[in-house]
Amino acid sequence: MDLKAQTAADLLKLHAGVIEELRSRGVVRTGNNPIGDYTEWLVCKHLGLEIQPNSRASYDGIDSRGIKYQIKGRRVANPNGYAQLGVIRNLEANGFDYLIAVVFNQDYTLRFAAKIPHAAVSEIATYRSHVNGHVPIIRETIFELSGVLDITDMLSGPTQDPVPPARLTPSNSESSES
Repeated sequence: MDLKAQTAADLLKLHAGVIEELRSRGVVRTGNNPIGDYTEWLVCKHLGLEIQPNSRASYDGIDSRGIKYQIKGRRVANPNGYAQLGVIRNLEANGFDYLIAVVFNQDYTLRFAAKIPHAAVSEIATYRSHVNGHVPIIRETIFELSGVLDITDMLSGPTQDPVPPARLTPSNSESSES
């Protein structure tokens, strides 16, 4: 499909269809910007976490030992820039053990991912009163902070991407009987 030949309305319909298909596969859970849902899905699949309901405050995934993970993702256009992640509310309440920060390139390919201990989050996050929470800023230098792990490779492998089974067509659904 030549996207340049499509009208704005056609592109928006295509986007809506893509989001709905991702939702039917369980990759995204809302109709919002897919990066947050996709990041949570990707991290939970690769790290073996149980994804939490959207209404859960403070953390998005939990492992079999009860360790809680806040998961944030950002898609950035500038390859040399930083990523401002979504707001973390009630940081001081210690509602999670680790922040998983995932930065994607503009085409959704993985740039880098970090596992950040809760204690280090305050070093990269600034309180912003207008959003009533802390906003983390992530750069690739994040790995210089004590306790931060580079988990990029852990998220780079194949996932069990829920691809729907091939649809039966008349040519492959008919069996030849003798």
